[in-house]
Amino acid sequence: MSNRISLRRLGLGGLLLTAVSFALSVASVMAASPASGERSWRTAPRHSAGIAPDPVRHADEAIVQVYAASTYGWRGAFAVHPWIIYKRAGEQAYTRYDVVGWRRPEVVQRNYAVADGLWYGATPRLLVDHRGASAAGMIGDIEAAVASYPYASEYRSYPGPNSNTFLAHIGREVPALKLDLPANAIGKDYRPLTQPVGLSSSGAGVQFSLLGLLGMSIGVQEGLELNLIGLNFGLDLNRPALRLPFVGRLGWDDTVAEPVGSAPAAVESATPPQSAGGA
Repeated sequence: MSNRISLRRLGLGGLLLTAVSFALSVASVMAASPASGERSWRTAPRHSAGIAPDPVRHADEAIVQVYAASTYGWRGAFAVHPWIIYKRAGEQAYTRYDVVGWRRPEVVQRNYAVADGLWYGATPRLLVDHRGASAAGMIGDIEAAVASYPYASEYRSYPGPNSNTFLAHIGREVPALKLDLPANAIGKDYRPLTQPVGLSSSGAGVQFSLLGLLGMSIGVQEGLELNLIGLNFGLDLNRPALRLPFVGRLGWDDTVAEPVGSAPAAVESATPPQSAGGA
């Protein structure tokens, strides 16, 4: 009897936590959205968020950064859209890569938008910031990972492959990134049925996943995370926090920042888009 009561309490606690996470995510999306009718995805702002270092002022420095912003519209309550930017020392402009579903059959896009631009109105959050020698040493591997992405002509918002699947692939191929995609990066856990076991999206953990719908990940960056129908629940001990669907995480910020020779870029909070938009 006591075991049944404990399981019931655990289940109710999980449902309550999920409801709170969903409510917080919806509130964030509503707070960032204009009044109805004031904007469509065609007119949504996509200007620079002012987070990335000025590439001209930092021309002598190699920089690698990863961003994520909420997807467009109501989807923003559920998922994020990530992308990666980089520049080598001596370059005065960034190269950006992300997967954009409505650009099929070529979903992998180079310089589709401003390096740190709002994603159809949503302010991006900085996930990774590497500079100097550490950044320079991984750019070649990043380019190789982009070229080897196995779903370059495929796209499904749910359960993947999508933009989060793309960044997870880069994270696996370039573990030096120390990429920890948030729990609401739906699609990061997508794996074909023929390869259910492998590296987690950080490249430094292990993962079991059936099409991104059922599985588990464990690693230094992501902690312990369970995936149920694409909703992720877990505990991050590296930077203590709860990993939750919808809101992503509750706890300490987990931005990986390794600035060299300059101050770290300011970290902004995330918010929403998609199709235009999906993960």
